[in-house]
Amino acid sequence: MDNYLSGLPDNVSHLRQRAGFQLIEHDLIQPLPEDWPVDAVFNLASPASPPYYLAHPIETARVNAQGTYHLLELARHHGARYLQASTSEVYGDPLVHPQPESYWGNVNPNGIRSCYDEGKRFAESLVMDYCRLGLDARIIRIFNTYGPRNRADDGRVVPNFIDRALRRLPLPVHGDGSQTRSFCYVEDLVRGMLAAQLHDGTRGEVFNLGNPGEFTMLELAELVQRLTGDASGVEFQPAREDDPSRRRPDITKATAKLGWTPRVNLEEGLRRTIAWFREHGA
Repeated sequence: MDNYLSGLPDNVSHLRQRAGFQLIEHDLIQPLPEDWPVDAVFNLASPASPPYYLAHPIETARVNAQGTYHLLELARHHGARYLQASTSEVYGDPLVHPQPESYWGNVNPNGIRSCYDEGKRFAESLVMDYCRLGLDARIIRIFNTYGPRNRADDGRVVPNFIDRALRRLPLPVHGDGSQTRSFCYVEDLVRGMLAAQLHDGTRGEVFNLGNPGEFTMLELAELVQRLTGDASGVEFQPAREDDPSRRRPDITKATAKLGWTPRVNLEEGLRRTIAWFREHGA
């Protein structure tokens, strides 16, 4: 299900002929029919890149509130398992490093990013209330994820760097480039999502899902340019408001309870993603 605010129908074109597959266009801010039978709900509904949620702050806040409520009610009505896709943004600009699930975060509640940060924090609160009332629910906190089918205009750093490098344009680095992120290849993330949803004993649990490898923006830029053969350099731009200075997941819990660890390192993941961008056009 998607309303295509930031997604593309073509991303699932390869699944259209698969038996049992159905794609529904719907905005989760609007109610759902209760007679839709479901066994499990994966709620990933929300713009996730700064350019999209900054352009659509009201829709972002509402889908994380009303949309989450509608899906929770659907799962409750059918006794279905429920997985909430939250985000590392709930940690804000963290004062604890790396970030464990027990950390409550350092978030600006009314800054320009709060539609997303606080929207996801409210969604987590709502999910846990339903869980305490009996719903079989769990939460994953997704750290920066990348891979094939990323939009070139997505605005997140990996597709942005790859797109510009393939067009031989300087890579935009905000601030001094010392801020860090941890990048998880999409294939690894999907394995973690399935494990969290389907493993027994995960009801009421919160799991960080991300690759604990930590890289500065300048290190990422250098790696992307080396892998693409680009020599255009970087272009420094003003730092973004409320942009976290460091980000790295503590995945001890996911490893211990789900048996999950990332398998694809950053260089290999970038090679695969760059190959997809070359084939499909930057």
